[in-house]
Amino acid sequence: MDLIKVEETESTNSLAVRLLSEYSAPFGVMAYRQTAGRGQRGNSWESAPGANVTMSVVCCPDTVRAADQFIISQAISVSIVDVLCHYLPDHVADIAVKWPNDIYVGDNKICGILIENSLNGNSIVRSVVGVGLNVNQTEFVSDAPNPVSMKQLSGCGFNVDDVAGRIGETFLRVFDSARSSDGSAKLRDRYFSMLWRSDGYYPYVETATGHRFEAMISDIGRSGLLTLTERDGRSRTYAFKEVQACLGD
Repeated sequence: MDLIKVEETESTNSLAVRLLSEYSAPFGVMAYRQTAGRGQRGNSWESAPGANVTMSVVCCPDTVRAADQFIISQAISVSIVDVLCHYLPDHVADIAVKWPNDIYVGDNKICGILIENSLNGNSIVRSVVGVGLNVNQTEFVSDAPNPVSMKQLSGCGFNVDDVAGRIGETFLRVFDSARSSDGSAKLRDRYFSMLWRSDGYYPYVETATGHRFEAMISDIGRSGLLTLTERDGRSRTYAFKEVQACLGD
């Protein structure tokens, strides 16, 4: 995969779209400084210049139906976990996917993912997969509640270019293997096995109502919907942004 590196850009996702006229997908774009990096829920992404991976991978998953686009989220999430397990062997047991696609080590966030899909009818014609991975940064000044980096966890620094290259290649390999029905089922199983707090009952809060409750993850639907089951057996299904896990509980 071609990985285009630039010193600075406002957003690698935005730059990747502009470069579609010059490069054929799949390709990746990496910036050493991102001036307006975007995260989920419209948040910004803090990244010290040159210290972290801020990159986007462009692919054209024209065999994936719009209804099945969550497979892209699963593929990049599993790929990031695989990459982190390679670099952080002492923390393998703690590396997990916080639904839908944040990557955690223990109760700390190490990676955020932003996926932007372009649709044509029932098919996805283009997907831009943005990744912000904390690599060598050791001080965080934003109001993000729980950031952590690879260097903080391991005590040593890493080559940011090497980490970015491994992410891109791993994602393309994982995504390619998931295109068959058998492959997509295996990917779903791997994704589910990597879920954060999947081993019992934990506190959640409904975004619209503020209702707090304890539940366990019982299912992730094909479209990415999260089903939580309370201790009394009652189940509720949520879309992204409709429910949040309570940190520190």
